[in-house]
Amino acid sequence: MARIAVVLFNLGGPDGPEAVQPFLFNLFNDPFIMRQPNPIRWLLAKLISSRRAPVAREIYAQIGGRSPIFEETQKQADALAAALAAAPEDDDEFRVFIAMRYWKPFAEECAAEVKSYDPDRIVLMPLYPQFSTTTTQSFLSVWGSVAQKTGLEKPTASLCCYPEEIGFTGAVAALTRTQIDAAGDVASLRILFSAHGLPKKFVAAGDPYQAQVEMTVAAILEKLAMPDLDHIICYQSRVGPIEWLRPYTDDEIRRAGREGKSVIVVPVAFVSEHSETLVELDLEYEKLARESGVTSYHRVPTVGTHPEFIEGLARLVHLAQFTGIGSSIGDRQCPGECGACPIESGLKSGGGAA
Repeated sequence: MARIAVVLFNLGGPDGPEAVQPFLFNLFNDPFIMRQPNPIRWLLAKLISSRRAPVAREIYAQIGGRSPIFEETQKQADALAAALAAAPEDDDEFRVFIAMRYWKPFAEECAAEVKSYDPDRIVLMPLYPQFSTTTTQSFLSVWGSVAQKTGLEKPTASLCCYPEEIGFTGAVAALTRTQIDAAGDVASLRILFSAHGLPKKFVAAGDPYQAQVEMTVAAILEKLAMPDLDHIICYQSRVGPIEWLRPYTDDEIRRAGREGKSVIVVPVAFVSEHSETLVELDLEYEKLARESGVTSYHRVPTVGTHPEFIEGLARLVHLAQFTGIGSSIGDRQCPGECGACPIESGLKSGGGAA
């Protein structure tokens, strides 16, 4: 019987008003997000986090003064642990850990807990279904350094992405179908598949995120089996003056209003509730929809602990028998033009990963 440590990793979020500015500093000091050299990046991170903190605190105040992302992730970890323990054909022992990139529990704390557990193998599982250099690669880079410093030398399978995984896309499709059925008049309905935005220059440099978002939406549409469904992929949460992936979600809401459409927004890159769903989508964009003349506005919940999603994560854990980095199908899923594909580039994540 093998002892397997499964590390669920995500963005993280401030656990109180006093944590907002340091959380933002950690975010903007990430070299995978702010790609200037130090000390320029550090100075920019200090400036941006100081300026944005008051507005961010107001955003979090609307949902209790803190991000719910850790509690949401803990529920997912508990559900995954239960699913892994319930597999009758598997006599391996699994323990699920949580690591966050920009706030507690950081990778350092998680790695120490994993080392104390003394597993035979480690599986690094992103709660980002689509790979991006700004999310999964950023965490895996940090984990590799932390694992080396901690002396955590164990065979490690790093899952880079699962944009078409049947549990994930099936859960999104099921939740979307519920909203479509409740809407009634499909002819006047438009589905906005909304993903977190990314600067266009990152995609131009080979980041596969946009391509994988499109793969996710194609898989969801196939499961919905509604060929005449009015839909579009759009991007939210842009920051700063540079050009981000288009079309923007807020622009698409305005267009839907001009065209007399009702709207269902489907988050396709978030798997848990946090400020960008609970505030940006539910409050800010709902208000925008009303002001823009959208006849009705609804938002599909994130997959959370939906049984299909959790079963999909459990399948991915069982499939992660490799050492190194691999996707949900084991091999490369990125289109050929995506030079930042981690499998192609041989991204290392430490802990024995090749």
